[in-house]
Amino acid sequence: MIGETDLSRLIKGMKPELNEGEYVYCLADTKAQAVVLDPLCYFLEKEGVTVVLPREKADTLKIPYSTICAWITLTVHSSLEAVGLTAAVAKSLTEANISCNVVAAFYHDHIFVPVKDAKRALRVLKELTGTENG
Repeated sequence: MIGETDLSRLIKGMKPELNEGEYVYCLADTKAQAVVLDPLCYFLEKEGVTVVLPREKADTLKIPYSTICAWITLTVHSSLEAVGLTAAVAKSLTEANISCNVVAAFYHDHIFVPVKDAKRALRVLKELTGTENG
């Protein structure tokens, strides 16, 4: 199943959706520890293992974090070879002074923004599609 590569179709069809909950980026000492935490996702870096967890889980386990994020999914099935979607999304959010962290998965792109900016980010992304007024 191949995803969309045409940038104009990707933008028009991205239909951003705000997922429920609050999410945080944390560090795990090892991949094994990350897996035990059952994170939304994790990434292995030289310096450590980054995990994205529901805030409630991090609080319960007393795992430190600095930023509380909302999670927005771009529901269009984007190809991993598509060019420009991340740049277009980041540019629109940058112009609105909203920080974003992007995670690309097989089917969709996922945008993490500060919780305080979630509704505004969703509005900005919907406006980018040109099909809805925030």
